Amino acid sequence: MPEIQKEESTGAKKLPSHAKVVVIGGGVVGCSILFHLAKFGWKDVVLLERDELTSGSSWHAAGQIHTISSDPNISRLQGYTIDLYKEIEETSGHSVGLHMTGGFYAASNKTWYDYLKRERSKARYMGLDQEFISPKELAERHPLIDTSQYYAALWDDQDGDLDPSGATYAFAKAAKVHGAQYFTHCAATKTEQRPDGSWDVTTPLGVINAEHIVNCGGLWAREVGHMQGINIPVQPMEHHYLITDAIPEIVERMKPGGAGRLPAGIDYEANIYFRQERQGMLLGTYEPKGTPWKVGGTPWDFGHELLAPDLDRIADRLELAFERIPTIGNAGIKDAINGPFTFGPDGNPMIGPVPGMKNYWCAVGVMAGFCQGGGVGLTMAEWMIDGEPSIDVWAMDVARFGDWATPDWGTVKSTENYERRFVMTFPNETLPKGRLQKTTALYDRLIAKGARMGQGFGLENALWFADSPEDAHEEPTFERNRSHEYVAREVKAVREAVGGIEIANFAKHEFKGAGARAYLDRTLAGYVPKPGRLTLTPMLTPAGKLYGDLTVACLNEEHFILFGSGAMQEAHRRWFEKDLPSDVSYENVSDDWHGIALSGPKSRELLQRISRDDVSAEAFKFRDLRQTYVGGVPVILNRISFSGELGYEIYCKPQYLIKLAEAIEEAGDDLGYRWYGARALMSMRLEKSWGVWTLDFRPDFNAVESGMDVFINWKKDFVGKEATQKFRDEGVARRLVILTIDVDGIDVSNDEAVLSEGAAVGYISSGGYAHHAGKSMAMAYVSSEHAEAGSKLQVEILGEMYDAEVLGAPIYDANGANMRA
Repeated sequence: MPEIQKEESTGAKKLPSHAKVVVIGGGVVGCSILFHLAKFGWKDVVLLERDELTSGSSWHAAGQIHTISSDPNISRLQGYTIDLYKEIEETSGHSVGLHMTGGFYAASNKTWYDYLKRERSKARYMGLDQEFISPKELAERHPLIDTSQYYAALWDDQDGDLDPSGATYAFAKAAKVHGAQYFTHCAATKTEQRPDGSWDVTTPLGVINAEHIVNCGGLWAREVGHMQGINIPVQPMEHHYLITDAIPEIVERMKPGGAGRLPAGIDYEANIYFRQERQGMLLGTYEPKGTPWKVGGTPWDFGHELLAPDLDRIADRLELAFERIPTIGNAGIKDAINGPFTFGPDGNPMIGPVPGMKNYWCAVGVMAGFCQGGGVGLTMAEWMIDGEPSIDVWAMDVARFGDWATPDWGTVKSTENYERRFVMTFPNETLPKGRLQKTTALYDRLIAKGARMGQGFGLENALWFADSPEDAHEEPTFERNRSHEYVAREVKAVREAVGGIEIANFAKHEFKGAGARAYLDRTLAGYVPKPGRLTLTPMLTPAGKLYGDLTVACLNEEHFILFGSGAMQEAHRRWFEKDLPSDVSYENVSDDWHGIALSGPKSRELLQRISRDDVSAEAFKFRDLRQTYVGGVPVILNRISFSGELGYEIYCKPQYLIKLAEAIEEAGDDLGYRWYGARALMSMRLEKSWGVWTLDFRPDFNAVESGMDVFINWKKDFVGKEATQKFRDEGVARRLVILTIDVDGIDVSNDEAVLSEGAAVGYISSGGYAHHAGKSMAMAYVSSEHAEAGSKLQVEILGEMYDAEVLGAPIYDANGANMRA
């Protein structure tokens, strides 16, 4: 059984009346945040725990630690977490029980081998120490495994295990050394916000007022959120692991002069993780059918308790485990642990300031708490003290979910994620659960026309179009798939005739008021246009990092709409609302404006057929906009296109969308009109060397590195100007470039290493196949000395090296003549 540690709390006689920050929840994440805040200078910080520290999930965690994650920055933070344990152990004087044994990720089929090659490629440019070892080497490092089952294994020296309770208490005691306080048996029973934005937190020991509160409720994250009317879409899941009796081979290894502790391991196909536990082994698995726990809410009196094991649920996984590690099959089971862990909808934590709330933060759904807890604590402390994290943590940002992420949806997706914990998700794969959460009026119409749908920020959107609904399918793969030729014909239609794509998934932010122009001029780094015009502008953080690339539309001097990333809409809402002046009103109106974008050389002819306005090149210029009527419905009409062709974005209220679509289809029938999807759009933007948000443009980069500085208005003051001027004057070490890659049958997606003479010099931020150009292409951040046009590089794809060349200009319509026609 996992061990429970207890001790007196802070030793303070009573709860203070005030704190800079109150952290609610005494698991490893809450204690890490407390430690980092105090270490970085905020001493007036307090943690409240309803029972003992570790109550909930932390105390019964398996304690296996590793660096690999699907998101590179999470991998970096996991590496930071593991490195941090020595520091907190020394600071606190409390052992974390750390065993740095190294660990391996075993591939028992070619697909998983390919996956691990992708991980190894990421490790190259991240500087992580990972290497492939042969089955023979694996047998030498872990002789209990039947290595005949495996192709190879990826080895990481940084993997191992620790004592979960020890690590949690070490964080708490180290926080105390730095001046923080924590109180056990002191539940937060009510949170109430004052007019000044501070919070009163009610406890059995009295009320404490805090400038900020942080929900680290773990199993009770939902209940803590409910105190303030917040619904957090996380779900506790039952999870099993076993601990065996002593194994003779391990007993021998642990004797003086023996080989020592076995390394940790993960077998993806068998869906198991395992490590040494004293003189036996610990074996954990994720069931193919997950079991949500306490869907209606976690009882407040639940604490250091376990659930009844149900080994029938994991019988098939155990059978595979016994094949892979025969010794375990012969050992007796000492303990069967079944305890609840809180999962998020996509498996990643949900951290940061909660949109729509002032001074309310959360760090919940951190399922891999002992891999990620230190990194989450670092990020939260940076965010609270400095105003922004030091690296992009979008993969963990709570703002990646909106109000569509309901509790029911959260349970469905969290269960799916649990079931897929060790199941690969391919670049072209769309997951089946939690679908149809948000749809537009065109959903059924597009499905009937053969649309293969994806989901973004909860909204269904077309990826590509087959000939019929029955034909709209594809197999998950790393290589080019059956959609390839369908996407090619969509690109052909746009390049040669006219195509239409739904644009409901773009974000729309509306600003009104006498101070709107002045506010936007300060908030955005680029030009704010005159009435009837559009401009493209970056939005920067005070540290000069990218926080948005937005199209600004000026409807009149006191009315603006910003169009941008649909995924970032709540993050941008949070950004805009944090310092909005009293003479400006703001609203996220993304769901109020749907629409269709027309692109292609015949798009003007089609538009003219369904508009009474003169839309000729002279009357309606590139980057003009107007409020008018198209297809008999009221619209906002923008002359702009992300395809790189002559094009128009037509935005209407949702109730007019079907009417608009019917008018477009009828008018375009003899012009070769075709619906197209996101994959065709991504192909065409590569040919124009245009980046996209969350991939090529992220807060990891500044405007100079990304090339977005060409849109900056240097004659004005704006957020991030001083930092950006410094980047411009001193130069940057890396730049965003466009590459062509000499490869066939497979393309990059993102995170592949870019190399020169065998050394990593950058990585792929996005890529794919450019159908019109007939080339495999990618965007990449590479060291500045390799960013010059004509530079010869290599890109690693599934372990193979392919030649690549840096382009000096867009491969298609380099001067933009088509777009401006």
